[in-house]
Amino acid sequence: MKKLIKIDGMHCAHCSARVETALGKQGFECHVSLSDGTATVSGDAAKMSDGALRDAVEALGFDVVSISEVK
Repeated sequence: MKKLIKIDGMHCAHCSARVETALGKQGFECHVSLSDGTATVSGDAAKMSDGALRDAVEALGFDVVSISEVK
């Protein structure tokens, strides 16, 4: 499964690296686009709840604007 997370508050490469690291520690593959303010996350659908993704990103101090499934 793949999801796109729209994130507000990322301003630098360090910010995007923190998001990639946090989601990676949860077992997800993650690519952050700083210019788009998004993170594309893929992994096991059973573990990838919107709530878990939101909690991981917001724990870093960023705001999750939306989460949508990528087909």
